[in-house]
Amino acid sequence: MSQSAATRFRPGIVSGVIWTPLTKHHDARGWLCELFRRDGLPADFSPAMGYASITEAGVTRGPHHHLEQADCFSFFGPGDFQIYLWDIRPSSATMNVTQKELVGASRPMAVIVPPGVVHAYRNVSDVPALSFNFPDRLYKGWERRQPVDEIRHEEQADHPFRMDN
Repeated sequence: MSQSAATRFRPGIVSGVIWTPLTKHHDARGWLCELFRRDGLPADFSPAMGYASITEAGVTRGPHHHLEQADCFSFFGPGDFQIYLWDIRPSSATMNVTQKELVGASRPMAVIVPPGVVHAYRNVSDVPALSFNFPDRLYKGWERRQPVDEIRHEEQADHPFRMDN
């Protein structure tokens, strides 16, 4: 889907995005945090893979979106991220809504971003920040033989998905 630079987004809550607070369970050994549980996921969401990512201080990943893939991010620290969402789904009740939330060490959160929602996140900490993703599609498909389901807007100078600080 093509979006012109003239697209006007309005602040709000993007429909279909699932926010689940994460809890760190502390004891004398350290802590444990459940990143997701099958009984806490939508019935139609099933992770296909998982990966960890470190983002350096001040660095942004995205904006991009997927045509078919949903992402299930877990942000719990170290570090904090500002996550940005833009709804470009034509059939969505929140088309052209944008949402910004702080997540990570100060607000542990799992976030499921459905297909068609443009997303980005920026490490707003002074330290490298950790995130996990459990998407419902394999990267490049089975045995990495299919095209990547990703539209990368950060490679387009005139994209309309702007992040304020």
